[in-house]
Amino acid sequence: MTAVTAAPATRRTIAIAAAADVVAILVFVAIGRRSHDETGNAVVGALRVAAPFLIGLAAGWAVARAWRRPMAVTTGLVIWPVTAIVGMLLRRTVFDRGTALSFVIVATIVTGVFLIGWRAIVAIVDRH
Repeated sequence: MTAVTAAPATRRTIAIAAAADVVAILVFVAIGRRSHDETGNAVVGALRVAAPFLIGLAAGWAVARAWRRPMAVTTGLVIWPVTAIVGMLLRRTVFDRGTALSFVIVATIVTGVFLIGWRAIVAIVDRH
């Protein structure tokens, strides 16, 4: 275990990790909206698409108790599936948006790469 991922989390570390996760979700949404040439108010549209996944992210943080080790890859491994599952369920049932199989697959892979990826980079950098 590395110094960043093993040390007790400070408020600053928790805030940075939470912000990185939110940015990861917003980047995922921005890429998706751009690739589909979605029109309308960019901010409102992005927030509408991001909302179920941001709620899922909050659920993931709660399930993982991410505030304890927010930078740990293992924390990301818990946050990721919870974010994807809750996000998809909310997107389908509450936000009345599509959940085509291709979207579910792509969204699950991309959120995994983003939510685990930045933590893996931190772990690698911290080791060196």
